[in-house]
Amino acid sequence: MNHVVNEGGQVDLFNEPFQLDKKKVDLAIESALLKIDQNIEVFTYKFPGTFTRDNNYYDRRSIDQNPTKERFNDGENFDWTTSFWTGMLWLAYELTGDKKYKKTAEIQVNSFIERIEEKLDVDTHDLGFLYSLSCVPGYKLTASERGKESAVKAANHLMTRYFERAEIIQAHGDLADPKLRGRMIIDCLMNLPLLYWATDVTGDKKYAEVAYKHAAKTLEYSIRPDASTYHTYYFNTETGEAKYGETLQGFSDDSCWSRGQAWGIYGFLLSYSYCKDKRFLEAGQKLAHYFLNRSPKDLVVYWDLIFNEDSNEEKDSSASAIAVCGLIELTENLSDIDSKQYYSHAYQRILNSLIDHYSTINNPNSNALLLHGTYFKKQNQGVNEASLYGDYYYLEALTRLKLNWQKYW
Repeated sequence: MNHVVNEGGQVDLFNEPFQLDKKKVDLAIESALLKIDQNIEVFTYKFPGTFTRDNNYYDRRSIDQNPTKERFNDGENFDWTTSFWTGMLWLAYELTGDKKYKKTAEIQVNSFIERIEEKLDVDTHDLGFLYSLSCVPGYKLTASERGKESAVKAANHLMTRYFERAEIIQAHGDLADPKLRGRMIIDCLMNLPLLYWATDVTGDKKYAEVAYKHAAKTLEYSIRPDASTYHTYYFNTETGEAKYGETLQGFSDDSCWSRGQAWGIYGFLLSYSYCKDKRFLEAGQKLAHYFLNRSPKDLVVYWDLIFNEDSNEEKDSSASAIAVCGLIELTENLSDIDSKQYYSHAYQRILNSLIDHYSTINNPNSNALLLHGTYFKKQNQGVNEASLYGDYYYLEALTRLKLNWQKYW
């Protein structure tokens, strides 16, 4: 695959060798751990919000929750992003061996065990996010049988959202709601590892078969000919007919939402790591090129890839952090030396920019890790703020450079 010049006219730096300084990585990790230490004091038995307000996390607010039958108190375990805080705790434990992180993570895991047992706000495909970063690492790192059992329960509940004729997992909401029925979003690729893992630990192939079919359907319909992606695609669940693609969080139905493209890069590569279908590897690589070719001067993308430096639009640092993790995964799965070096230069340059210009290393007034993200521009939510998932993927990327890390995904 050719490594082309950035479409905005910037010289393609990714062909030029670059090695991220190990001391800089260590300092970035040290800074991140200080922020986590600060947050443990507040968020041991409760959860921070999905995104910051004025660059600081406060208790998760029930008023921000998408409408569900359940009602929660502020700080409780609801919505799709709570596990990113728990995942950071597990990463901190792996990076340091300090049992305070393990102890806090285990307290959090108890909340996830209760959540699936009581079926609290679980009518979503995001059970993969929720349990791959809480109970799964709890089992992998501490051999917690309760964690394992709860993650398998979550996988079983996720399976109830699968439509056999359409071969997709519905994203959110009531499966009978005609406005939501048959709605697949590209984010779901990141939820599939929970199902692959469930097959690994139970020996039951049904989980991996559903995950594979959903990934294959995403491959067939969510990627446009130019390797950009739809955020959303609809299917007729009775006939299996593919209907149309659109966006929810991107700029327009024919633009390319940056975070969705990043989910696609990492998500397809994670499916490849389990099933070794080369189509998923090739898809991740194509999506990565579309993403990289729209890198602005500082290499951190705007919230939709349609925008450039002249747009005056906000960045989404979280999309670049997710993409870095995907590019690391891509590098590890390629055999061609030139391609491996290209993507290695790319992710190290992007991460270097995130550390220098977007992290809170020199910002003592924020309890976040990575600033200047965009959660949902159209609804003016979390615009130019930090987010739990942005912080998590930033720390995951640093961890992957520091340790021989075994993925939670």
